[in-house]
Amino acid sequence: MKKWLWLAAAVLVALLAWTASGPYRTVNAIRDAAQARDAAAMAKQVDFPALRSSLKAQLGGHLLREVGAPSPDNPFAVFGLGIANGLVGGLVDTMVTPTGLGAMMEGRKVWDRASGLPPPSSDEARTSSEPRPLQDAQYRYESLSRFTATVHDDQGRPVVFVMTRHGLDWKLSDIRLPLQEPAP
Repeated sequence: MKKWLWLAAAVLVALLAWTASGPYRTVNAIRDAAQARDAAAMAKQVDFPALRSSLKAQLGGHLLREVGAPSPDNPFAVFGLGIANGLVGGLVDTMVTPTGLGAMMEGRKVWDRASGLPPPSSDEARTSSEPRPLQDAQYRYESLSRFTATVHDDQGRPVVFVMTRHGLDWKLSDIRLPLQEPAP
């Protein structure tokens, strides 16, 4: 009887260790996919619909805070805000790709990486420009189903990558952008 109890405890500990290491394995898989620019591998690790929805909400809210709510008696302002929200949605759809995510994870501007220019000729400059997604990230569990990896952009602001648990698997489902609140 004691053998079965020890075996059950060992299986339970192994299952807990596998689940606890899930976010780290997901981060490594995303890092490898971003470095290889492998869209299929990236798609397995990212919940693109949830990520796009979250980013559209963040950017739309930021736009509304910056511009202010349009007056209902000014149809041109309402129309302009509608067009701006549509442009934000199109921009998010265009930028939330494996290449765009890889650039954000490196703390770089998306257009720097998407340009595809060859690296500089010197060996030192070449090694400094190679992609290193989520390098020096700060990791932490926010709950049993939410894990974050925080990197800093080229201006030192935090960009938080949020992974959520789906069963025993983890997927990137949100990116908290460093959008600053306007001063009162």
